[in-house]
Amino acid sequence: MKSTDLILTGATIVTANEEWDVFDTGAVVIRGDNIVKVGSANEINKQYKNALTIDCSGKIIIPGLINAHTHAPMTLLRGLADDRRLDVWLLGYMMPVEREFVTSEFCRVGTQLACAEMIRSGVTCFADMYYFEHDVAQAVADVGMRALCSQSVLKFPTPDAPSLEDGLLRARKFIEYWHGHSLILPSVGPHAPYTSTREMLEACASLALEYDVPVHIHIAETAKEVEESRSERSMPVVPWVKKQGLFEAKVLAAHCVHLDSGEISTLQHYHAGVAHCPTSNLKLASGIAPITEMLDIGLNVGIGTDGPASNNDLDMFEETRLAALLAKGATNDPTVVPAKQAFAMATIMGARALHMSDITGSIEVGKRADLVVLDLDVLHNTPTFQRDQDSIYSQIVYVSKASDVADVMVNGEWLMQDRQLLTVDEDQLTMSANDYAVKIDAFLNVREQSVLSKLVAIGGMERQESFEIQAKARISDPQIVIDLLQQDPFNIVRHVRYNQYDTYFLFNEPEDYRLRIREDDLIDADSKVKSVRYRLTLLGPAKEKEFAGSILLSRSRYLASSPHTLRFYREYFVPAEEREVEKDRLRWLVSFCGVEFYVNLDRLHSPDFGTFVEVKSRTWSQRDAEDKAELISEVLSLFGANPEDLIIEDYSDFVQ
Repeated sequence: MKSTDLILTGATIVTANEEWDVFDTGAVVIRGDNIVKVGSANEINKQYKNALTIDCSGKIIIPGLINAHTHAPMTLLRGLADDRRLDVWLLGYMMPVEREFVTSEFCRVGTQLACAEMIRSGVTCFADMYYFEHDVAQAVADVGMRALCSQSVLKFPTPDAPSLEDGLLRARKFIEYWHGHSLILPSVGPHAPYTSTREMLEACASLALEYDVPVHIHIAETAKEVEESRSERSMPVVPWVKKQGLFEAKVLAAHCVHLDSGEISTLQHYHAGVAHCPTSNLKLASGIAPITEMLDIGLNVGIGTDGPASNNDLDMFEETRLAALLAKGATNDPTVVPAKQAFAMATIMGARALHMSDITGSIEVGKRADLVVLDLDVLHNTPTFQRDQDSIYSQIVYVSKASDVADVMVNGEWLMQDRQLLTVDEDQLTMSANDYAVKIDAFLNVREQSVLSKLVAIGGMERQESFEIQAKARISDPQIVIDLLQQDPFNIVRHVRYNQYDTYFLFNEPEDYRLRIREDDLIDADSKVKSVRYRLTLLGPAKEKEFAGSILLSRSRYLASSPHTLRFYREYFVPAEEREVEKDRLRWLVSFCGVEFYVNLDRLHSPDFGTFVEVKSRTWSQRDAEDKAELISEVLSLFGANPEDLIIEDYSDFVQ
């Protein structure tokens, strides 16, 4: 025995070991960072007479809780954009704000704030995935917590990596630096299959195998992810990931909401861990993970809060209770996921999911001293019953709260005693967090006032300053136009046919922008859809000037592909008004008197306004516009349109 031995005595010790031992009046002996003895208080006190002893009578000592999945720095984004769907929340708000604000300092402050909150809720170890993970890990180590820290890698630029290659290199350097650390287990975090390439997943698996560290990844979080995987890859998410060799490494799979039985068996076969995040999945309406089936086949399922921007807290007592109750409600079976099993998910099973159960997750000889002391002598936990040997787990899971945590130890060091944090400055963290909130609010206040800013925020926009000389007119016989275009002086460069479905968003703002979401169905010679293109066009306010009976439209145009659903854009932009136009378009690019024009023959179905011919051409100067205006008037005259037949309005104005 060494004089440095520390004994916590007199408490009820809930070990979560293989035998599920509970010592009603027990003691734990700690030497350095290790647990060296667990058992009866009487026996241990006799054996270790000269050790430093702390009386914990009337309290409960449990293994430190394991938060199996979170994004710690996102404490600084807590409550930023609530009550939105996952795609709008993530792509419309989280990622744009992250691109603007996430730095190494942001991650340091956010992580320390998260650590303070988790310590207060009895968490001693957590699995993180974020950017600038070196700074996250350093913040965790400085506080004294334990963590699986995963450096994120995505197929597109991120706040800490301008390219996929840079992300992989950053992950390698991160793992090399922290490999072998006493508190930090480094890992690589390919964000999700839908943000990864095949080669990227293979590289991440190879890197993890090289250093024998885990891979941390989101899997099948939403039904949309699964549907797109089946559509684009002809297989579900898990088989596709398996095909890239990811399961050759140790895997921690977050969420796993939409898995079938075969996929669950695959995860179990490869000893993958699952992080069940009930609050986040409910809040974002992602669904309910089939954890009962997972647990039944022996899959290691831990419990995670997910990031505090989508939860919105890091309270593992709340999360564990919800995990148990949600499983019962989802299966209509009150016997599934009993309190003891839920407690296991929050402790030893969570440690197994993180591939860290050799050092933490239970109170056993040889493991690190990661312990939590609970004071359950409180009103909301009164009375207590002793008849059922598992009643202690009901006390902890169904009744206890984060406020019951009195003391927290990690690696043999106290991080909180008598509810006082010892390794973080709460006041300073609060000030820093509020400073970030002011800056982020200001950024979003400006952005939300401009459709253009919101459009740029979701990426992929290309500004084109476009000047068009154009005119259109209603016609009664479209065949006249078709026949004339086959004759001199017209020379057809190319001809296509589209079915076009346009949705216009109108906004109440000074700029008077209109956002058009267009689906272009290219129709082949057999009248079948050959291909489909989606495109966004933001039309700025038009300046109109007459030239020889036609109209010069001068406007700013912002063009982008349209990768999201109409529902996404509707929820993200929140237009004041919405209009729809459906039409068949025959389009020709023709040369007329040496000048190229587009001729569109449009049959409007919705609104049902008949057929129009539109002639337009790009222009770059007043003189060029005047010349082309004269030619357009001549073309329209050939088509049988009179000057009084010309129409200034856009098709979307017809809807009004």
